[in-house]
Amino acid sequence: MTQLEEKQFSSEEDLWGFGPSALPFVNFSNMVLTIDDEIDDNGTWNNTEYVPYEQRLETYIVPAVFALVFIVGLLGNGTLIFIFLLHKHMRTIPNTYIISLAIGDFMLIVGAVPFISTIYTFESWPYGEFLCKLSEFMRDTSIGVTVFTLTMLSWDRYIAIVHPMKKYTGSRARTMTIMTVCGIWFLSAALACPGAYFSFLWEVPVGKGKVIYVCYPFPKKLMPWYPRVVVLAKFLLLFGIPLILIGSCYVMIAWHLITSARNNIGQNPTHAKQLKSRTKVAKTVLALVVVFAVCLFPSHIFLIWYYFDPNANDGYNGFWHSWKIMGYVLAFANSCLNPIALYMISGVFRNYFKRHLFCFCCKPVEIRKETVTLHSTTLRHTPEGTIRNV
Repeated sequence: MTQLEEKQFSSEEDLWGFGPSALPFVNFSNMVLTIDDEIDDNGTWNNTEYVPYEQRLETYIVPAVFALVFIVGLLGNGTLIFIFLLHKHMRTIPNTYIISLAIGDFMLIVGAVPFISTIYTFESWPYGEFLCKLSEFMRDTSIGVTVFTLTMLSWDRYIAIVHPMKKYTGSRARTMTIMTVCGIWFLSAALACPGAYFSFLWEVPVGKGKVIYVCYPFPKKLMPWYPRVVVLAKFLLLFGIPLILIGSCYVMIAWHLITSARNNIGQNPTHAKQLKSRTKVAKTVLALVVVFAVCLFPSHIFLIWYYFDPNANDGYNGFWHSWKIMGYVLAFANSCLNPIALYMISGVFRNYFKRHLFCFCCKPVEIRKETVTLHSTTLRHTPEGTIRNV
């Protein structure tokens, strides 16, 4: 590509990823850049606009936050998986979905966070193109697993509470759940393949004799329409539509509980206990949904604004730079927040966290485990030894 062609291409793609605010995972200067004005005759960025990494505050703050995300996510999700494997009675239908979430988050924490977090540590992507593609694949797969699993969990709670007679039981329920989880993983991996395939190392000249490499998911030859399609598709398939479906399930659950409360005179005590237990699980699932929505919302907002606003580069300022970094961090922090949410809301998971994760710093107390059988409508309480209380 000649210098003239390169300059023309850069000008055309100013809004589609070559500017300093390209994506939440691309850490350029927070100063507004107009390619026509800032690229000199040698096809490089004007040094007056490029801020070295050591002079940026986020270079020191973001890696520290990611270190915390890595530690909490590794311990939290690892403990959830350990609990599921060690305690057979914890392998219920809802818990199977929750462990699928934990595996997806654990995969992201181990396989992507250590590499992607260093975008704010190293000035140039140091890991090569393979890890660039792999990190993009794992990130998109994990997000897909999370949102599709939460959607199926919400549907499962809707059936269990509103239409309990239609719910599968026994081995058939387990088989259907395993098939659903496998389908979720297959679909998520399939949707993540294009991003991994098209990701490449973009060679960006930032000054005379200075070049940095950026792990970038949008190929030059498909500019400018491809980024818009991807951003909109991810928002609809991995955020907007699932949240609408989840919200619909919970609206119907709430309506059912309200109408049931009005007509609960003479209700079977056993049925009332079962409904209460299923409602409690539904509240736990709702908490996970809220955590997901809050964590992914800023990133989607930034991407939609940047790729659909024709004046995005002119409007890019300190606010949007901070918003971009916040969205970038929260999108990965979601992988460590699910275990925390379960610990705070679910007494059963909290007890096992205390036993297996906090066993060296807490005093033992006796607890009782509450489970709901798949075949019976009764609740069973059984002694479960001692745990350690915070």
